[in-house]
Amino acid sequence: MNKIALILAIIGCLNWGLVGLFQFDLVGWIFGGMDAVVARIIFVVVALAGIWCINLLFKDLGPQHDR
Repeated sequence: MNKIALILAIIGCLNWGLVGLFQFDLVGWIFGGMDAVVARIIFVVVALAGIWCINLLFKDLGPQHDR
């Protein structure tokens, strides 16, 4: 679940980077505009993935990851 959430959060970050740099919403473009139902669902799923990734900040990954 963590990897899926991280992948979705990265997709969201890349999309926001495109919006910031080029005013181009790739997710909206692929799924028919920002107001399309499918695009809105994708945005919500990506937002939920980002919220899920917050737990990674507090997860103990063990001594091998403390470098």
